[in-house]
Amino acid sequence: MPEKALIDTCVHCGFCLPACPTYRSWGEEMDSPRGRIYLMKQLAEGALRLDDAVVPHFDACLGCMGCVTACPSGVKYDALIEQMRAEIENRYPRRWTDRVFRGFIFALFPYPLRLKAALLLQLVYVKSGLRWLIHALGLNRLLPKRSAQLESLMPNVSARLLTSSLPAFSAARGERRARVALIAGCVQRVYFPEVNEATVRVLTAEGCDVVVPPGQGCCGALSVHAGRENEAQSFAREIIARFERENVDAVVVNAAGCGSTLKEYGRLFSHDPQWAERAARFAGKVKDVSEFLVSLGARAERHPIPLRIAFHDACHLAHAQQIRSQPRDLLRGIPGVELCEVPDADECCGSAGIYNLLEPDSAREIGARKVDNVLSTQPQLLASANPGCTLQIQMMLRARGARMPAAHPIQLLDASIRNDPAALKTGN
Repeated sequence: MPEKALIDTCVHCGFCLPACPTYRSWGEEMDSPRGRIYLMKQLAEGALRLDDAVVPHFDACLGCMGCVTACPSGVKYDALIEQMRAEIENRYPRRWTDRVFRGFIFALFPYPLRLKAALLLQLVYVKSGLRWLIHALGLNRLLPKRSAQLESLMPNVSARLLTSSLPAFSAARGERRARVALIAGCVQRVYFPEVNEATVRVLTAEGCDVVVPPGQGCCGALSVHAGRENEAQSFAREIIARFERENVDAVVVNAAGCGSTLKEYGRLFSHDPQWAERAARFAGKVKDVSEFLVSLGARAERHPIPLRIAFHDACHLAHAQQIRSQPRDLLRGIPGVELCEVPDADECCGSAGIYNLLEPDSAREIGARKVDNVLSTQPQLLASANPGCTLQIQMMLRARGARMPAAHPIQLLDASIRNDPAALKTGN
């Protein structure tokens, strides 16, 4: 069960309520952080059991950490919900259909090679015209909700994605200022390789040697957020062992969800004396790419990009890592960029790891609010620092018949440094 000391930190003041997307959607106390903590307390005291009446309230939580930012008492809700979900995974017997779908997700998404195999099937599905036909006939609406959501989230794919790769080493341009290692990610590596490529180019342009340790796998972020603690630790041990062989000043990550988990490896192994120190030492080197570049300081020349850009705060960047100003500073440093602030920019878009697959109705309701706010600023491009957020917002835009290019802030910076704004004309 979640630690009693963490549960007792909550004074039930209610500051978390307006910051919680599910409470905003439904107005139900048990679907707020305060209500969920009360349920945890009742479970710990034996007044409730983990049953079909209780578990859905925890499943409905996005884990967006908006409540962590809003809480005046410093309640570690991030730790509480992860511990609660681990308890649910260990003790609660889910329906077989739920187990099968979750098993499919975790047999696929944390494994880049399996994702590439799935990508090949997607290419056939899209390029053969089968996807167009299914949508034209409305057959996609006959799919189960979760399967329909998975199909809807699918981005445009190309054969280039099958062969994309990163060099194991890229040398700094000019005088070397730092040596860093890059986390390649899973979904990022397979579906958004251009983000990793842009990251390497920007880092080398700013005077960094960049190492991409070969054979790296998943960081365990999806598993942590879903309560699959043992699986997450297995992934984390492999990452730690592989990266600690490299003599680097920082471990750079460009996906918000991965970054927040990597920085919490110390907590993940806090009860493992064999790995606790190694995990904490590794976590101390992890930096989001925007965080690292702002601290390093700009050296490469920026060229104009005349674009009106809406920046979406990914939850695990803004709330979990408290990184808000750095990506904005990078974007404002590009001549010609007009950065417009999205209303409620740090409210979740509904992606939340695999939440939009497991809770599609709630994810779409939350995503609709996000898209309303993005469109209200009339941007020409959406900037997002997390692949899941990009996929979710693009799906919601397509559902409205809207099209808007999307890019990671590092891609915009790369296009500016290379004086190649045309590189940003492709949408998702």
